[in-house]
Amino acid sequence: MKPWVHLDTAPIPGGGELQLWQHTTTFAIRIGRDELMSSLTNCSEAALAELTLARLVQEETPHVLIGGLGMGYTAAAVLPLLPAQATVTVAELIPAVVTWNRGPLAHLARRPLDDARVAIHLGDVADCIRSSKHRYAAILLDVDNGPHAMTTDSNRWLYGNAGLAAIRRALIPGGILGVWSARADESFTDRLSKAGFAPECLRIPAHGTRGPKHVIWVAQAPQ
Repeated sequence: MKPWVHLDTAPIPGGGELQLWQHTTTFAIRIGRDELMSSLTNCSEAALAELTLARLVQEETPHVLIGGLGMGYTAAAVLPLLPAQATVTVAELIPAVVTWNRGPLAHLARRPLDDARVAIHLGDVADCIRSSKHRYAAILLDVDNGPHAMTTDSNRWLYGNAGLAAIRRALIPGGILGVWSARADESFTDRLSKAGFAPECLRIPAHGTRGPKHVIWVAQAPQ
């Protein structure tokens, strides 16, 4: 059996490292021994885009914010669902992840970063949210493993009361928030409701129809 091959390591702001690994045609991004994402389990990343944008308020020039580039699957799934005049901002905290998506991972999601509608924000998605008011038709968060922040403690702000209030301000009236998570969290559903959102919590297969399931929240802001 062929071994896993370590391709690269990138520092995480605040401490720790991300590692990119490859086994034949499979790629994985890990933190230590914990697998953060794999090219084998990407169905729920695409579902995040599809479920969120299915509820999108119709606009000629929608602006969509994606928090977390990952392996590019969410960005790739968003693009066919948007008009030519749309803008997609992908906020990625770790520059090496963008480099990987333009290099060894580029073929996985068919190079979504090459689309003219896509702009990369190298930095924290929280900065995009804090500095915006009624700007985004949809915000998709695929940051860490969901509300249980794993990479950086600062990501916890996104899923707390202050973060959800800021997300609501950043969305247009009736805008949609989509959140990916490795597992369910009833307290997060409650926080969404208290922040004024109308949330749905959905379980989505990670790959195909069998195996583990991930969780996606789709929550509409008030009109």
